[in-house]
Amino acid sequence: MALPCLLRLLPRVLPPLAGALARPGCGRALHRAAPAPAAPDFNSFVARTNTCGELRSAHVGQEVTLYGWIQYQRQGLFLVLRDFQGLTQIIIPQDEAHSHVKKLLANAPVESVVRVTGIVSPRPPGQENPKMPTGDIEVRAETAEILNSCKKLPFEIKDFIKKSEALRMQYRYLDLRSFQLQYNLRLRSQIVMRMREYLCNLHGFVDVETPTLFKRTPGGAKEFLVPSREAGKFYSLPQSPQQFKQLLMVGGLDRYFQVARCYRDEGSRPDRQPEFTQIDIEMSFVDQAGIQRLIEGLLQYSWPEERGCITTPFPSMTYEEALADYGTDKPDTRFGMKIVDISDFLRRSDIQFVQNALSYPRGTVKAICIPQGVRYFKNKDLESLKESAKSRFNQEIMEIICRPDGSLKSLLTKFLDEEQQSELIQALNMQVDDVVLLAAGEHKQVCSALGSLRLESADLLEASGLVLRDPTTFHFLWVVDFPLFLPKEENPAELESAHHPFTAPHPSDTSLLYSDPTKVRSQHYDLVLNGSEVGGGSIRIHSAKQQRFVLEKVLKEDSEVLSHLLEALEFGAPPHGGIALDLTLQTQRMIAFPRLYCFKSRGAVYIVPLLHILGAA
Repeated sequence: MALPCLLRLLPRVLPPLAGALARPGCGRALHRAAPAPAAPDFNSFVARTNTCGELRSAHVGQEVTLYGWIQYQRQGLFLVLRDFQGLTQIIIPQDEAHSHVKKLLANAPVESVVRVTGIVSPRPPGQENPKMPTGDIEVRAETAEILNSCKKLPFEIKDFIKKSEALRMQYRYLDLRSFQLQYNLRLRSQIVMRMREYLCNLHGFVDVETPTLFKRTPGGAKEFLVPSREAGKFYSLPQSPQQFKQLLMVGGLDRYFQVARCYRDEGSRPDRQPEFTQIDIEMSFVDQAGIQRLIEGLLQYSWPEERGCITTPFPSMTYEEALADYGTDKPDTRFGMKIVDISDFLRRSDIQFVQNALSYPRGTVKAICIPQGVRYFKNKDLESLKESAKSRFNQEIMEIICRPDGSLKSLLTKFLDEEQQSELIQALNMQVDDVVLLAAGEHKQVCSALGSLRLESADLLEASGLVLRDPTTFHFLWVVDFPLFLPKEENPAELESAHHPFTAPHPSDTSLLYSDPTKVRSQHYDLVLNGSEVGGGSIRIHSAKQQRFVLEKVLKEDSEVLSHLLEALEFGAPPHGGIALDLTLQTQRMIAFPRLYCFKSRGAVYIVPLLHILGAA
């Protein structure tokens, strides 16, 4: 009850404090008076004197008490003790006076939890271990206690030992002892804390909690339902705090953020976690460029030093450019193999399937060139790529191979004379041993198929030893100008929101909203990193009239479900926009206890959070 009592008392203190802060200069003075953050004290409030990762030569001669898990024990002579911060070598005493300590430590199973008290000593000359931060010292045990013995393990707690994903999930509490997962979780914590500093301390954002139990939101993914005590009535778990943060802007809060828990029932998509966390942000009186500058600054400020610097501003690409060049709205720009449009070149040919494709309104012929494909691909690989395009996109693929003499090998060549073949080589920038995959048909279908084959081909090339995507480089990219609406898959005659129903139309396309909504671009923007979507947001509709039109006339939704929001927009809602940065949507590598895990499927393109890429597991 102490915390609720404290919260009841706070309003008595906060009004005079708020008045003081409102006086010119007071806020800055208080900010300057704040002490510099001290290095964390890992040994406060606990019985140990030091962690297993901090002892150095400067500690020689000191008596220390360590707590941890036995990582390794050798012939009753020494053991390696591990905790969250590192490893320390413990020398087991061999003299008669400490025989009970020797018996206890020598017989303790690996991964037992122990307390050891002893004297820090330098390692004998030549026995130092430069690979360990504590490799210059050892602790000579004087007393010890087994706090908890460990039974036989299902797998060794070592990062280099391979374990099946299923076994890791079954014994997640053991997997969490690994240095890599410990690093990942602490990295996540540090990044989130830096983000809080940037948003709250430097730019005046307010951290506001929003409800978890709410009502249904139209559009988007399916929602989880929570039964209420009233028969036949349910709560919905929010897919995001979208409506709440817009209401906060109507309320004049101006700048909101939250480390928000979100829930989406996407059982048909094994790459998605049903519950995830995002950095949720909303601002009043902002445009798309302002949101982008904010996020670029936020990432620069919170980016881990060991990962190097990131350069801003991030490059930008329209949705149509991304689809045309990379076949996806989240392109990996670390490597080439871009899609090339050869429609104009082949339009002059007499190839029947090409002419058939080009006769359609958005008909096209496109290709990707795979460098050194002959050298790295087997026939079965090419067949697998073609089968993938056929099964996933209903798209036929034709291959073209550049022979050592510079001539082309393909069913296509019998329709092209030497001059045309030379022009084709030049158009595709083909070299000896390159393989080209060509597709003809409807624009989006062709681009999507080739975009998928581009990624599958990169996987095959890298599996054969050719490095295309440097894991140590970080290519950020803004993708903008998405369509505002898309045809529904189950009924193409009806429209659904490409982002969500609260996204504002592009200012240049506002008139089209009422005449031809299929042609309207949105003020929706995604942040992409190395081919993974790590954030997305939009400028919102702040006009109740326009929002009602979108819901009722375009999306054919019951606006009564959102009557509270529509009414709020009528009370002087400011222009506003926001974004959410994904922390844990898909990967179990940055989540302590993931609800799902999935195996990587070649060619599948999953939304992966920012921290998955930062934390290699």
